[in-house]
Amino acid sequence: MVWKDRSGNVKKADAMINNAPESDLYILPEMFTTGFVTEPEGIAEDEDGDTLRWMRRKATEKGAAIAGSMAIRCGNSFFNRLYFVKPDGEIATYDKRHLFSYAGENLHYTRGKERVVTEWRGVRILLQVCYDLRFPVFGRNRGDYDMAIYVASWPTSRINVWNTLLHARAIENQCYVAGVNRIGRDPDCEYCGNSLVADPYGNDMAICKNGEECAATVEIDMEKLSAFQKKFPVMNDADIIHV
Repeated sequence: MVWKDRSGNVKKADAMINNAPESDLYILPEMFTTGFVTEPEGIAEDEDGDTLRWMRRKATEKGAAIAGSMAIRCGNSFFNRLYFVKPDGEIATYDKRHLFSYAGENLHYTRGKERVVTEWRGVRILLQVCYDLRFPVFGRNRGDYDMAIYVASWPTSRINVWNTLLHARAIENQCYVAGVNRIGRDPDCEYCGNSLVADPYGNDMAICKNGEECAATVEIDMEKLSAFQKKFPVMNDADIIHV
């Protein structure tokens, strides 16, 4: 993505979706319209801005859901908001809870309060954004989701952490995990992607190579997930902490 180039980045996302195999869900990175902007003043879109309207049109056109986050202005507040847009017009929203104070995100954005699980074509999906990956208590599976998605702008310098934690979340929550990270550069960081989908065993189902722009496609197996959870019912012994 190009720094703060909303129209160019949306065109790029549109082309990548068009060139990818037909799917039920397309997932885009964190702040896919601008790059990870920690100072959203003058950059953030309104709640029903151009990008959300594009997501709605694209979802209808493809007959699929589209997910991705962007900087959103609500009155005098700003949110790093993940939209999950369905082709029938239904929209689930999740505001990033764990703001990245190391880069000052907490100084300009408002912290989200709600944990959000949405259902799409028989799959219950937990919505998470980047830094949330480091906080497993908030994302703990309470038996209420089958898959977690993490959209991210996770820098190259910490990419081993990204890889490790995505697999850990899949294993400990007995779920599928999709982590979608950007590549390229912004004024502060370099990003190498390493987007991946892991199965409940922690095995890679698909992975984008380091530094490679790509669209990876997988098919998840809900019968396999259910069979594994019944055969090895780890969650029955879990400590459930409601946050």
